Amino acid sequence: MIRKLGLVSALALTTALGGCAALNLPGSDGAATPVVATAPVDYVRDIHSWARPEIARVNHVSLDLAADFEARTLSGAAALDISGEPGANEIVLDVRNLDIQDVRGGDGQPLRFETGAADPILGQPLTIHFPALAAGERRRIVIHYATRPDAAALQWLNPAQTAGGDKPYMFSQGQAILTRTWIPTQDSPGIRQTWDARITAPSGLKPVMSAQALTATGEDVGGGMRAWSFREPNPVPPYLIAIGIGDVAFRAIDERTGVWTEPSMLHDAHDELIPTAEMVDVAEGLYGPYRWGRYDILVLPPSFPFGGMENPRLTFATPTIIAGDRSLVSLVAHELAHSWSGNLVTNATWADFWLNEGFTVYFENRIMEAVYGPERALMLQSLGWGDLQSTLADLPPADTRLKLDLAGRDPDEGLTDIAYEKGAAFLRTIERIVGRERFDAWLKGYFERNAFRPMTTERFLEDIRTHLVTTPDLERQLMMDAWIYQPGMPSNWVPPVSTAFVPVDAAARAFFADKGPASAIPWSGWSTQERQRFLAWRPDNHSGGADWLTDAQLADLEATLNLREEGNAEVLFAWLQIAVQHRYQPAVPTLEKFLTTMGRRKFVLPLFTSLWAEGDWGRPIATALYARARPGYHPVTTNSVDAVVGRPN
Repeated sequence: MIRKLGLVSALALTTALGGCAALNLPGSDGAATPVVATAPVDYVRDIHSWARPEIARVNHVSLDLAADFEARTLSGAAALDISGEPGANEIVLDVRNLDIQDVRGGDGQPLRFETGAADPILGQPLTIHFPALAAGERRRIVIHYATRPDAAALQWLNPAQTAGGDKPYMFSQGQAILTRTWIPTQDSPGIRQTWDARITAPSGLKPVMSAQALTATGEDVGGGMRAWSFREPNPVPPYLIAIGIGDVAFRAIDERTGVWTEPSMLHDAHDELIPTAEMVDVAEGLYGPYRWGRYDILVLPPSFPFGGMENPRLTFATPTIIAGDRSLVSLVAHELAHSWSGNLVTNATWADFWLNEGFTVYFENRIMEAVYGPERALMLQSLGWGDLQSTLADLPPADTRLKLDLAGRDPDEGLTDIAYEKGAAFLRTIERIVGRERFDAWLKGYFERNAFRPMTTERFLEDIRTHLVTTPDLERQLMMDAWIYQPGMPSNWVPPVSTAFVPVDAAARAFFADKGPASAIPWSGWSTQERQRFLAWRPDNHSGGADWLTDAQLADLEATLNLREEGNAEVLFAWLQIAVQHRYQPAVPTLEKFLTTMGRRKFVLPLFTSLWAEGDWGRPIATALYARARPGYHPVTTNSVDAVVGRPN
């Protein structure tokens, strides 16, 4: 149900900021970015949130938290600025495994509150009661609380789990609904909130956040602790509030881009990510101004569960993208593109996740085309198409629709190539039929018209039918409803074909099918994408299992291509999938090293799934290996792998 409220979703920055202007720091804009007042918001009922924003909603969050690395907790207060309908006398927030100690009004008076029954996916509703709101009134409530050591959004690393090996580290990952495990707020992507924070951490560690930094060196508060301040004046969905605390250093790429990471990784990370500055310029040329000030990247320790996370102003990235040859920087293009599709225009609920990821994969590919040329972009499209075919074969038909039904399910179940690759394929189909020039004009306008607003599939359809698809004939050609609401791929889809892959496919057939020698493979002259294509080859009738390669072929491949020493994570993952499916015992040490030295779910989950599918050979390996590796994984990864392997005793 949608209800038109006619309210703005952003408040002016509160007095908690003390009128402080942003300093010219790494991670800061140099000048304060004005708060954006958005158009009226249509609040959509979100089945993954207890919140009732049509009654009362959070507009701004002020955090004052202290990090305790021994206890592995954040504790302090969250002050929420709220508004609501006239007469509203309560607000419902989302919490999960938070210890709520006290709730008070802005005047310091205690407020009555209660938490409801816990749901294993949603956590608990936190209902706070207060005197009825008058028309147009803003109210502040202050929640004193602490996180728990097992907060699913936070990972606390001991020094041995970092690159430096000397100091601990902590980082957050809030998507999809994990922010409620460290911030008591309305944790729905459709309820955008401005925010600020004061973070107290041990001296020698530096907090960074997805916001403007207001302090250069922190404030000494005694007891070996320093306090750091941040603010984000643009309203964001709560899953984009992010924090990292560790021994990190910064190096600029240009005047508005740069890299944060541990000092021992800074040189390599910086050199790998130099294309970032050009990508920002290209993205602006395609679809309008970058509206977040700086674009920096925090390269995290290897347990980070995703390739990247598009936190505004500060993308969080896995170190597995540092390949040494800039061959995996399409991930940067992807996370940068989210600054428009996802951060600027956000899915209102997780059922419409394709609006974030499908648009972003399309935009990412346009950036890669502009920077590296059409052939590189087409290779990436073709690899994505291959991934999509596997996903279409594996998922139940209902889950191959763009508009998902996630009732009673964790929204992470929607994080598949349907949202990413089918969504991008849909947009490429529109571009092909209407022409790139017309499509680009519409897409740029789409971002401008809907900036800082939640988006649903139905609103997307309304927008495109108003501004681009204006004739019945064009509507019939595009088959938009079939793309969105029907399973599988509509008949008007044209798969991408990369001519660069023709010789790769010939070499793959010569080795895999015709049993030729690995020495005939022109491996050294191939790009990472060509190597991925080669290792993705399967017989036409392949259904899994060790039925198409011999041990002698596997040994020849491993030795000739030096796969035991492969440093590119994407290539190594592709090889290990082959090795596991063939129960190739000599590759097990390589597999063990890979799975115990990084926690990226994209690699971890498929490999454990493949091991588990190999029954009496793979399951003992999976069980023993997961018991060793699991303590180093983020909860986002363990939640997925637990469902396959089971939680170790």
